Amino acid sequence: MSAAADPQIVFQGSAPARTLLLACGALAREVLALIRQNDWQHMDLHCLPANLHLYPERIPDAVEKAVIRYRPDYNDIYVLYADCGTGGLLEQRCTKLGVSMLAGPHCYSFFDGNDAFAERGETTAFYLTDFLVRQFDAFVWTPLGLDRHPELRDTYFGNYEQLIYLAQTDDPTLTQKAEEAAHKLNLRFERRFTGYGDLATALATHNPRG
Repeated sequence: MSAAADPQIVFQGSAPARTLLLACGALAREVLALIRQNDWQHMDLHCLPANLHLYPERIPDAVEKAVIRYRPDYNDIYVLYADCGTGGLLEQRCTKLGVSMLAGPHCYSFFDGNDAFAERGETTAFYLTDFLVRQFDAFVWTPLGLDRHPELRDTYFGNYEQLIYLAQTDDPTLTQKAEEAAHKLNLRFERRFTGYGDLATALATHNPRG
């Protein structure tokens, strides 16, 4: 089983001064790709379950528990969550714990680039990332009950006009799946290739060896 599939797997580095990247499971593939591309051998990855996003009020406690557990083994811990629906509570908790976290309201913003995302002001757009395209049924369609009651589509998505797929990779299969999701939600489709956006910048900036 790959590290991207198992949120408990830690990607082991070899350098003596080590940094733990404590990340949302939805970012596992992207973070591991950046570690490998940049040969950040001193960085390890531990992911919390991606389904915490269904219960954002639980994220601060889960992050604190992991920080306390892993702090003795690392010189530095970097929390790879944005606010993610916690209403500022995660930032407060990270400040209390003395660890840094990603800037931005959510992953859509930092993948698109926080400044660009804020400037766009797309209030009628529903966003998907590579992870959410892969997990559309598990994280969108089924939890909202649309698999059982598709007539609820307008209740949930009636105020949206378009689905914007923020693509981290150039994958035609994912693009097709994202377009199918837009069709299911009866939304206009747009694909925007972002790459890793501010996630890559944040890791490179935080990396003392970068």
